[in-house]
Amino acid sequence: MIPFTIFLALIVIVCFLLILVIMVQNPKSGGLSSSFGGGGQMGGVQKTTDFLEKSTWFLGGALILLILLSTLSNAGGNGGSKLIDDATTAAKPAPVPTTAPAASQPAADTTKK
Repeated sequence: MIPFTIFLALIVIVCFLLILVIMVQNPKSGGLSSSFGGGGQMGGVQKTTDFLEKSTWFLGGALILLILLSTLSNAGGNGGSKLIDDATTAAKPAPVPTTAPAASQPAADTTKK
């Protein structure tokens, strides 16, 4: 259960970082790079849009990987979902009795001929 909690915390952190990186980007190529003088280099910042695009792809891939790993780590943990466990217990058929019921006598013919 502890690895699942660690994966869950990492997923939340990656989601927060992904939101920040996406919000910094500007779809009209203005974004952060335009505030640093367009395509030129200023203060050591060069090609900010490339960095933001690569970090978006990296964080998206990391998010998918963490989700898959958390699913795999949780699969053997508690034996499955409670909802699935309840559904399978409710769907079990009633046990078959081991003794055969007593043979019934045919009813007497009450019609007179």
